[in-house]
Amino acid sequence: MPRNLILALLVALLLLLWLGSGLFSADSAPAEHPPLALQAQAGSATVGNGNLTRVRARVIKAEARTRYLVLRGRTESKRTVQVKAEIAGKVVSRPVERGMRVEPADLLCAVAVDDREASVAEAQAALEDARIEYDGTLKLRQQGLQSEMAIAGAAARQEAARANLRRQVLNLERTRIVAPFGGVVEELHMHTGDYAVPGAPCVTLIDLDPMLVRADVTEREVGELRPGDRVKGRTSVGQEIEGVGSVVGKQSDSVTRTYPVEVTVDNPDYEIRSGLTASVQIGLGTVRAHQISPALFTLNDEGEIGVRTLDQANRVEFHTVQVIEDGPEGVWVSGLPAITRLITVGQEFVVAGEVVEPVYSDDSTAQLVRP
Repeated sequence: MPRNLILALLVALLLLLWLGSGLFSADSAPAEHPPLALQAQAGSATVGNGNLTRVRARVIKAEARTRYLVLRGRTESKRTVQVKAEIAGKVVSRPVERGMRVEPADLLCAVAVDDREASVAEAQAALEDARIEYDGTLKLRQQGLQSEMAIAGAAARQEAARANLRRQVLNLERTRIVAPFGGVVEELHMHTGDYAVPGAPCVTLIDLDPMLVRADVTEREVGELRPGDRVKGRTSVGQEIEGVGSVVGKQSDSVTRTYPVEVTVDNPDYEIRSGLTASVQIGLGTVRAHQISPALFTLNDEGEIGVRTLDQANRVEFHTVQVIEDGPEGVWVSGLPAITRLITVGQEFVVAGEVVEPVYSDDSTAQLVRP
């Protein structure tokens, strides 16, 4: 047998012996971490031996807090309109400038009158002539000298003359392009000397009072909102805003599955601009809540956020919580008993069901007695 083949067989045999020794060695068996339930039982078994885990705890009491729903959206003008010409003619005046505030019926652009005043005078004369003719036919009827057909024709001519006068008056009024509502001139489209045609825009006018705040809410949140809810918030530039909920959508977006919400905010001074990012709070009622540090949050085996507390027998409990308010001194959470023994130090080294030795802070021991 070749020497190289013998050496290869020896190396393979040694490798198999080394791998087989690991399979049958009890000392090299991988260590398994016991489940949390067994750890809790082990912790309970040490009570009689006095080897209890020491933790620091604090007694906290629930307080009444208003639960808020925080929405983030944007400000938006109530309406934006391009005010357009309705007749053709030369623009002879445009007394407004961009950014100017206007009131309803203020002049925005003026179109040349041309012969429209003469058309109005002509229509007035025609109406007067038709009225005289109609009155004459009525007098002749009283004398039996006029037929009903002639009277009806005179009445029709009078009504036609009246309609023509109204048409000419409207054409004259349309030479003045006026603001349909109070607002701010955002864009200018016509200048003195331009020729206006029907449908050509004069200016773009935006209505900033009231201002709207539009946001979107999820399927779980929309059921808690009602039109008329009081709303407070702040814009991205620090302006305080207050308003009422005006619209809660009934149809969700097909992509995001969210519902539109609209808040109406008074803005008489036009200080709130359209297009700003805004954050608003809507009160959803009063709940009993505790203020804690967010550093005490932990997760259970199901991945739920909560805190660890102690019962009357100093046994560790896990309570899931819901954050209802965030502030500089901590967060307010619901889901805890009215009087809670909260573990503040060592909560990561104990498990639910384990009996521990708590050390309470001096200012909380007095709260152990229920009021």
